Amino acid sequence: MTKPKLGFIGLGLMGQALTAHLTDCGYTVTGYDIDPQKVDEAAGHGVTAAASSAEVTEASDIVLMCVISTDAVEAVVFGEGGVAAGAEAGKVLVDHSTTIVSNTKQMAARLKDATGMGWVDAPVSGGPPAARSGTLAIMAGGDDGDIAKISPVMSDISGGFTHFGPVGAGQVAKMVNQILVLNNYAVLAEALALAEAGGIDASKIPDALASGHAGSNMLKNIFPRMIARDFEPQGYARQILKDFDMLHDLAKSLKSPTPMSSQATSLFRILCSKGHQELDGISVLKLFDQNEQV
Repeated sequence: MTKPKLGFIGLGLMGQALTAHLTDCGYTVTGYDIDPQKVDEAAGHGVTAAASSAEVTEASDIVLMCVISTDAVEAVVFGEGGVAAGAEAGKVLVDHSTTIVSNTKQMAARLKDATGMGWVDAPVSGGPPAARSGTLAIMAGGDDGDIAKISPVMSDISGGFTHFGPVGAGQVAKMVNQILVLNNYAVLAEALALAEAGGIDASKIPDALASGHAGSNMLKNIFPRMIARDFEPQGYARQILKDFDMLHDLAKSLKSPTPMSSQATSLFRILCSKGHQELDGISVLKLFDQNEQV
């Protein structure tokens, strides 16, 4: 079976990892980013450089996108030289960004009405390491026909690809994911601080608790990074704060309480106010560390 031609817009941490994996899988990938250095970096692992999002779309059957915010998505799709300028019926845009649910629905309808191009919101979880290894968790919303078109590609980049319903459903599922993941950053930081204050060997915690109810992927993978104070970004604290703000807006509209997330949001707001917004989200540990000058 002939592989579809892919485009990728947004060649940041996730974009670099995903395009490297896709080219390893034998896909032809055309890429664009507003930062020319990122385009050059992607060219190093086989991505064909494009001069605009429209050029990416013209060259591709399926366009994947991963950018920083809802506003950035709108600019990429509908701005000058955007996806809409190169779109046509039969093509599908797959948005891996984390975006506002209502805006996602509106933009998808707008693109479909203007060009015939489909839209699947497909936010991800797992970070750049999972993107590079093709083991992301992907939560999708879109029409059945569009989902069918992209499913082989999604299978190649994910350990689990779940279709939750129409456009927007993937973003709702991502907010559920963010409640579980982002609150857990604060919980892990609190637990580590107590372990260290109590004088026990915190490095033994993940294995010691693995078979009990506390065992988790995050305890296994994140806790050791916290112990090492490895705050090199696999995502950014500022993005976590942005996601929490989106989560609270969605929860308010649905009249669904989020008291735990409200507390964690306050911690990340303090963290960012102290100038740590460009560190990984696990740097929330700085707020608990007795020896840290935050």
